Amino acid sequence: MSKSDDSNLRPATKLAQGGRRPEWTGDPRLGGGVVNPPVWRASTILYDSVADLRARGHATHDKLYYGRRGTPTVWALADALTDFEPGAEGTLLYPSGVAAITAGLLALLAPGDHLLMVDSAYEPTRLFCDDMLKRYGVRTTYYDPLIGKDIAALIEPATKLIFLESPGSLTFEVQDVPAITAVARERGVVTMLDNTWATPLLFPALAHGVDVTMMSLTKYVGGHSDAMMGSLTATPTLWPRLRKATYQLGHSVSPDDCALMLRGLRTLDVRLARHAENGLAVARWLAERPEVGRVLHPALPGDPGHALWARDFSGTSGLFGFTLADADDAARARFVDALACFGIGFSWGGYESLIVPSDPAGIRTATTWTDRDALVRLSIGLEDPADLIADLERGLAALAA
Repeated sequence: MSKSDDSNLRPATKLAQGGRRPEWTGDPRLGGGVVNPPVWRASTILYDSVADLRARGHATHDKLYYGRRGTPTVWALADALTDFEPGAEGTLLYPSGVAAITAGLLALLAPGDHLLMVDSAYEPTRLFCDDMLKRYGVRTTYYDPLIGKDIAALIEPATKLIFLESPGSLTFEVQDVPAITAVARERGVVTMLDNTWATPLLFPALAHGVDVTMMSLTKYVGGHSDAMMGSLTATPTLWPRLRKATYQLGHSVSPDDCALMLRGLRTLDVRLARHAENGLAVARWLAERPEVGRVLHPALPGDPGHALWARDFSGTSGLFGFTLADADDAARARFVDALACFGIGFSWGGYESLIVPSDPAGIRTATTWTDRDALVRLSIGLEDPADLIADLERGLAALAA
């Protein structure tokens, strides 16, 4: 299905149809096609003649040129993700979410530039800014995630990029993305958003003014904790710059992993709805427990980011946090270790529930994390929420041990 055919389709239909062009799913010589794009594994591409080789040029996304430039399996995933984001020109794929972030920053920044980075950003993003970008002559200023339109005061003549992450994946502040992107457009500054928590299903980033949207496909798109990948989806203006830098950096992805991501993408709508339902059930239960200081979940009415979430998002995912009232690190460890249904592990978005202790105070610079209660982050999976709640209840009982 071409982009012109599906412009009026709803998101769930796009997830099922995207990336299934007839030329990638069938061969007229064989009399038909298949449902899923086959897995094209390739490094070397063979040409019919020297004239054929020269005619291909440096083809991408339409003709085979060299394996690093992609195969129909890779292009199918990229196409599906582009169709998933209204207003996008194209999508580029990377071996991880961090690789997507770093490639985007390298493509859009140059020595002497100034970067505005949200203070609640994913920690590997901060490390890249504070180390490699600094060594390359890019200066980073961290800003309060709740700054909104007042970010205008931080923009300098050298400011080229504002990076957002909403909600923050550790502390779940919701940013006023439309206000920030409006200021950025007025001042000629590019915006880039880590949209992994919501995906375009819940927050179509380009429609809210963002120029480049990033996802760790490892999380909800893959959905099964068995493959890693990242993506950048961009407006027509920035797409060529990102594509050029990506090819120069030598990024490529496995077609087998692309097939897994395509499989996950088809069920993202129904899975994300279950993650949201289970997550809210657990969050509401935790909010009533005396052992809990507060629950950090934007979809709860008492959350500081709830009004912005209700205005801009069409739903929620299953990632949130909560604090253990008057608990120190040892008590938090007893709580986590007592759980059986929650795995202790990084990442999120898979079918299984996960938990990790979180300590944001040590990595903040523009804002101060003042909550002294021990913080944990939950990724709520697809299990029965009653079993998850019973497991958490056992964990809370261990606090008093």
